[in-house]
Amino acid sequence: MEIRKLQKIVVSALEDIKGKEIEVINTSKLTSMFDYVVIATGDSNRQVKALARNVHEKVREAGGEVLSIEGEDGGEWVLVDLGDIVVHVMQPNVRLYYNLEELWKTTPAQRRKAVEQAAGK
Repeated sequence: MEIRKLQKIVVSALEDIKGKEIEVINTSKLTSMFDYVVIATGDSNRQVKALARNVHEKVREAGGEVLSIEGEDGGEWVLVDLGDIVVHVMQPNVRLYYNLEELWKTTPAQRRKAVEQAAGK
């Protein structure tokens, strides 16, 4: 499936279940593992699970492949791996704590420097 189409399906699926603060980050220049990260917030365990399930269902209905889903048991952070796109659905406190937006918006050199500083090097 063409990546722009997959991205639209993902965002639409998140909007259907009232996902908040949906952000799409192009990571193609930062890693070869995937091209985009999509991050969304759900207000409760139930909503986070429903958002991830809806992404899974809509992608499958469109003929796309879902490689895996992680974190459904807890519902605080669910990851949906679509290959070229990785979707993170998180509760607000978890999203704030891990701050994936900052991680994926930095260049590899900036990320390496931040890791070295955190390690006291």
